[in-house]
Amino acid sequence: MNWKTCKRCSNPCPCGFLGDPQHPCNCTPLVVQRYRRRLSGPLLDRIDLHVEVPRVPHKDLADPVDSESSCAIRARIEAARSIQRQRLAPFGLHANAGMAARHIRRFCLLDDAGRKLLELVTERMGLSARSYTRILKVARTIADLAGSDTIQQPHLAEAIQYRGLDRKVG
Repeated sequence: MNWKTCKRCSNPCPCGFLGDPQHPCNCTPLVVQRYRRRLSGPLLDRIDLHVEVPRVPHKDLADPVDSESSCAIRARIEAARSIQRQRLAPFGLHANAGMAARHIRRFCLLDDAGRKLLELVTERMGLSARSYTRILKVARTIADLAGSDTIQQPHLAEAIQYRGLDRKVG
């Protein structure tokens, strides 16, 4: 793991067991709230994906179930990156993460259902403008990975799920 990635990792609480089905968390809600406040809003706004990674039971790790191969995943990623480079090359950009507001307005168009969903989520979660734009950029990337020219509601919903730490605490 590189150092930049490591600096952005965080346990869900001081003991590290909040939400773990095998180990009970001994932190009070107030302790958890104080711990999470250490990650300030402006810092969280600059992180595109907030992903909770639960403990994986051994039986699931050892299960030889077939899943999508690394080669297939790599091909999808390379295709999405190619789409982004082609779309953004005229602006001197190479990835959705580099889009400015004018690019977002042009390339992250939502249908009525998507606009309503994002409006509702913005109000309920109290999202900052930066979080709002991060969601749109991630949704555009998810749509690119799916091979879709437009951002559809499932792409937007998935992107919203990656902003879990933006949710108001308490």
